[in-house]
Amino acid sequence: MFDSLWVEKYRPKTLGDIILSDDNLSIIEKYQTENEIPNLLFAGCQGVGKTTLAKILVNDVLECQYLYINASDENGIDTIRSKVTQFAQTRSLDGKIKVIILDECDGLSQDAQRALRNTMEEYAEITRFILTANYSHRIIPALQSRCQSLDLTPPLTGCKKRIDIILESEGVSVDKKQDEQIAQFIKNTYPDLRKVINELQKFCKEKKLAIKDNTNCDTFAKNIITLIDKGAVLKLRKHIIENEDKFNSDYPALLRSMFDALDEVKMPEEKKKMRLVIIAEALYRSAFVADQEINCYSCLIQLSS
Repeated sequence: MFDSLWVEKYRPKTLGDIILSDDNLSIIEKYQTENEIPNLLFAGCQGVGKTTLAKILVNDVLECQYLYINASDENGIDTIRSKVTQFAQTRSLDGKIKVIILDECDGLSQDAQRALRNTMEEYAEITRFILTANYSHRIIPALQSRCQSLDLTPPLTGCKKRIDIILESEGVSVDKKQDEQIAQFIKNTYPDLRKVINELQKFCKEKKLAIKDNTNCDTFAKNIITLIDKGAVLKLRKHIIENEDKFNSDYPALLRSMFDALDEVKMPEEKKKMRLVIIAEALYRSAFVADQEINCYSCLIQLSS
């Protein structure tokens, strides 16, 4: 069923498949040699392979018994008291350590995180924990101190090699110009490799690749800045909504293009600094807000003040 989805079809299954920095790879190989791991915290943005590496560790490296919990769905203290503690307190049948993967652990409530501290310590002899988080600052310091933290942001060159392998495996023909477009597309989307793979599959049709040019988005972003400087910010919302096709309705991408465009505009240095910070803050908020369009328009109003 998943064979039609590149992101699942080419999800790494072994340590040799996943893209890691040299430092992280040497650390994981050490765990493989020792056949044991400490409590781990995998941090990084979405799509860098945190969950994938956690499952590779338990299935391919340690080959141990494990419990997987999506902590953004089961984020209350009852999950820790029942599922986690019940699993952690019993020994495995083969005598190996057991592992509990708490995926998206930054979604756990504060009470749940505090309860987890004691469980991690009390059953440390037989159970290890792998926590994954997009935002490590949401993990309380007491949990962070009980884990070895790894930033799993993959090297950019490794992402390009992975994409080349996928396209070759799918028999997709790529000319020199398209290869340069792919490299730029990866750079623009980096480090979210999952998004790169999903988007490239969308651009492929009948074994041919046709990457959508982002020039329209860049030009549109420059026009928005011009209109803001002309004092037309209150008319911009309707204009942007009517032209969503020019940036594929991707408001964070529009904000990134505005950031790049603003960096090239000539204006007083202090004013440029202030505006760049405003856009950066809007990009940060885009990871949490329910409505990306409102977040973007709020940013435009701030830029006009």
